[in-house]
Order: sequence, then structure tokens, then C-alpha cells
Amino acid sequence: MRCRNGCASRASAAPSCSCVSRSGQPGSSHLTDWNWSSAWPAPAKLNLFLHVVGRRADGYHLLQTLFRFVDHGDVVHFSPRDDGEVVLATPIPGVPAESDLTVRAARLLQAESGSRHGVTISLEKRLPMGGGLGGGSSDAATVLLGLNHLWQLGFSRERLQALGLRLGADVPIFVYGRNAFAEGIGERFSPVDLPARWYVVLEPPVQVPTLDIFRSPALRRDTPAVAAHDWHPGFGANDLEPVATELHPVLAEYIGWLSGFTHARMTGSGACIFAEFERRSEAEAVLAQLPGGMRGWAAAGLAAHPLAALHTPLGAP
Repeated sequence: MRCRNGCASRASAAPSCSCVSRSGQPGSSHLTDWNWSSAWPAPAKLNLFLHVVGRRADGYHLLQTLFRFVDHGDVVHFSPRDDGEVVLATPIPGVPAESDLTVRAARLLQAESGSRHGVTISLEKRLPMGGGLGGGSSDAATVLLGLNHLWQLGFSRERLQALGLRLGADVPIFVYGRNAFAEGIGERFSPVDLPARWYVVLEPPVQVPTLDIFRSPALRRDTPAVAAHDWHPGFGANDLEPVATELHPVLAEYIGWLSGFTHARMTGSGACIFAEFERRSEAEAVLAQLPGGMRGWAAAGLAAHPLAALHTPLGAP
């Protein structure tokens, strides 16, 4: 099956974004399977809920959220270089190469390790910018995980997470590699086992700058804190959603359409909208009714990041 914008949807029989590992099971892989010729997955994430529970003195917002990886995302390719340079072969229009998170991630690894290895990075972009799916952060995490493996640096998961936090608040969850309840500014994780589910994700034709949301005086910043075990399907809300829909009314239209089938909400700071379904057939049936002009896809929830097995044991350098 194909999504309504013409690309292969996650309802197709063969995954098109390489988020299923070589073993054929989402979220698992063998270390020997990953090499320079591999297509390295950078899956999307969904925030099943997102609460703003406070604000630090330095202006950072304190969050609670539940991250879930899904089997749809970007793909990263690496080619070794012997000149020590980091080159992005597929620059994103409007984003200088020096500012691209993948380039910054590779150079950060070089600086931290003293490595003289170089790399050419190529991206197959499937996730929209400003969509709340973590596309750029996921790409950066895949670079950290992939080059740590290919360059044989031996950095631990904890060290890679710390490096990821220097790149952006969402990078550490992709390095962590598990569906998780997150707190703080989004960097403290407790693993959560989630049931097998399918998701329909809609891509409204807008980008929602995260800073616009968090700077809004209308943003609620005092939602009572919860515990990981409080979560259940449909739990909570996305506290950023009311601000985003006020700034971009089209988001409310997408939420309204998808809510005609089941509960729908925004992921992250937007703009993407999602809904959860127990069965693939249910997600496919909804996607088949997508109105002309709406862009969307279906994806299975993952038990873990496809590169989770690449982690060096905790306690390594």
C-alpha cells in the first residue's frame, strides 16, 4: 500500500525506511550486520503525551513525556574518507552544512575522540522539518551511534547521550534506544514496555518553530507531575497543542478529521498529528479515507530503536 502523497507507507509489506533490522525484527540487530555499506535507520518518535510541569531559572522548560519509536524515518549512509573531513553530500535547502546536526555530530565525535577519520554523510530525508517527529535529532543520534561503531571508538551509551544533549534536547532519547518516560528537559529516562500498536500520522503543510511555542505567554507551564506507571492509552495531553493550533489553525482541522476515528493529538511541538490503533488493518482503513490534499502515512510502533544493540556496555569510556 502507498500513502496518499505517493510514497510507500508503513502499511506496505516491505519497510521502505530500513527501520527493520537485518534480523527482520524491529528494534534488534547483530553487531556484525552494520558496516559502511549499510543503510542506517533514523526512526521517527511520537510523544504519546507531553506535559510542561515547570520552568528552570535558566529558561528551560521542565517536561514529562512518553517517547515511542515508530517504523518510519530517515536513512543515513556513510562513506569513509582518508582526509579527515566531514562532508554532507545531501545538504538540506536553507540549512548551512556547518549548522546541520549530522555534521555537528560527526565533528563532535572527532573532537571528543581525537579521531582522524573522515566521513561523507548522505541522508534520505522522509521526515518533515518542523514536524515534531524528531527527524534532525534522530539523524544526529544515528551519526553518533553509527560512527562510534564504524570508527571503533567504544564510547558508552551514557557518553553518547551526553554528547547528544550538547546537540539538542531530543537527541539523547534516540541514543538511549528504548521507548521511555522522560523528565527534566527531556534527558532523564525510565524504560517503558509498550504494547504492539499501529499509528496513523498526518503531516499538515506547516512548520511549527519550537521557540514560538515555548515563548508563548499562553503556554501552560504548571501541569501536575505524574509517574511513569500512571500512563495508559489516551492518557494526558500535549500541553503545546493549544498554542500550536492557535498559531496555525490548520492543525485543528487535521486533529478534527483524525478525531473522527479515535483520539488524536499533536506530537512534540508539531506540526504532525497522530492517532493510535490496535491493528494494522484499522490504520490502513483510516489512511485509505484520507482526503485529497492531506498527507499521511501509517507505521508500526517499535519495541526499541533499530540500532539499540550497537550500544557499548555501560561503564565503557
